Order: sequence, then structure tokens, then C-alpha cells
Amino acid sequence: MTSKITPVFQYSDTAEILHATASDPVLCTISRQGIATLTLNRPDKANAFDDQLIAAIRHYLQQLASHSEVSVLVLRAAGKHFSAGADLRWMKAMARKKRHDNLNDAQALAFLMNELDTFPHPTIALVQGSAFGGALGLICCCDIALGSQDARFSLSEVKLGLIPATIGPYVCRTIGQRQARRLMLTAETINADTAHQLGILHELSRNVSANDSGASTDNSTGSGTLENLLQLTLDRLLANSPAAMTQVKTLCKLCEQRPIDAALIRQTSEMIADIRVSPQGQEGLNAFFDKRRPAWVTDNTSGQGEHNE
Repeated sequence: MTSKITPVFQYSDTAEILHATASDPVLCTISRQGIATLTLNRPDKANAFDDQLIAAIRHYLQQLASHSEVSVLVLRAAGKHFSAGADLRWMKAMARKKRHDNLNDAQALAFLMNELDTFPHPTIALVQGSAFGGALGLICCCDIALGSQDARFSLSEVKLGLIPATIGPYVCRTIGQRQARRLMLTAETINADTAHQLGILHELSRNVSANDSGASTDNSTGSGTLENLLQLTLDRLLANSPAAMTQVKTLCKLCEQRPIDAALIRQTSEMIADIRVSPQGQEGLNAFFDKRRPAWVTDNTSGQGEHNE
């Protein structure tokens, strides 16, 4: 039986349902605001990874990346836990197979991480309970990570004689090699506060935990609840130019990978020149001076936020 989850949006706000049944390993919906939500849906297995779950996430990421109505992607999970990492029965079965089978299997997970990392729109991970192994890779591939106080994180692969190889580049980039060495070598479990300090989580809710049904239990009606943190983040993103946010992700990748030299200076200059004369660049500037909302802000979006020169 599938655990019930509490959505950010009401069902009436759903514009598209891409999954076939409510028991699919991954659920995919798109709201009328352009919010795509991927929900890991194996709560009875603590949303552990297997080949079917990996294939389903990849399938939806590829669909959503080219979907004209999508502006933001939310990655969340049903039940008490975000994900316990690899399904051990699946891993045991793979260990019996030949090296080329294991290579193909590992590459599927590696491609998943890359597709999430390079997704063209802003991505948000919403984390509760356990986030172990590959789950930590998913979180590090997302642009923004929000977590509840009960969240726990571990890179426990070495306990099984394995290594966190395909997620390694994203974890090292997120927390730095020094901290990554410690967590990968000790396989220790860290709490939400430590994950926040390390930069795995951007914001931490102290007022929400997951109950047995997977619904959020609010101990406070304040803005710090996990669902409210998500809604606040979504409001901020929906107030921004979709085209500009896509270019920001490209810009960040360039700045990470390239030295600050004449070529980068020229390319970044070209990027700002191009976006100033683009349709959304023109619309944003005109809306600012006309003291009105830009066209991409819908009636359901707050449109609030500071304007910067």
C-alpha cells in the first residue's frame, strides 16, 4: 500500500500527471504554475534505489527537461525516509553478474546524477529521515536542498566493501574533498545540523517531522515548517525570469570549471549582453521601470523580491 504524502499544491492545481499509477516507483506531476514534482515512491523499502527506480527518474528528467511548461523541479519522497540508498537485494543480485553488467548498471546511476545536475531549471530537494549513499548524491546534484530536523545522512558504502564512486564528484564539489574524505572513510551518520553546517542542506526546518503515513507533522505554524520553507523557495523562484535562471546555472558551471582569464571575461560579457536584449531581459527591465509585474509572474505567484541593478 502506498503511503500518503502531503503535497505542496492541492490536487486541483495539478495540470499533468505523468505517472501511470499511484503505485509506480516514481510519481511525476506538473502543477499549473509549472512546478514539476518527482516523488520517490517505495516507502515500504525506505525509497531504496534499484534499476527500475533509477530508470524511472531518468525517464522523467528527460521528459521534464524539454517540457515547455516546466519552470522548477521538486524532488521529494513518500514515507518516513528520503532514501536509504541502494536496495541491498538489488546490489546482491548485481554482485553475481559479470563486470560489464555492473558497469552498465553503474553508468545508469552516473547518467542519472549528471542529468539531474545539468537539469536546465532550478531544482529543489526536500529531505526527511534517512538520506544514505546515492540519495546524498541526488541532494548534492540539486540546486537547493531543504531538510527536516529528523534528516540523517551517511556515505556508508565502505561498510559493505564498496565506494561512493558515481556520486563522488557531486559530494566532493558540495562539501569539499577534506570533508568528503572524512565522511566516505568513516561511513559515520551525521545529523541535520551537521549537514546544514557542511552545506548539504541550505535551510533546515526544526518544526516538521515525517510520521508513519509520510505526511508532514507540524509542531508550529511558523514560516520554519518544511512545507512552508518549500513554498517560500518556490515563490522566490517563480518571481524570477525562467530564461535568466537557466543562464545562471550555465554561468555557475562556467565559473566552477574555468580559470578567470580573457576567454571567461569575454564569454561572461557576451552572456550579459545577450540576455539584456533577449525577450525576457527586455520584459524584466521594462516591468521594473513601469512598476508592474513581469509577464512570467502569474496571479498565484507573489512576485515579491528585491530588484537589483
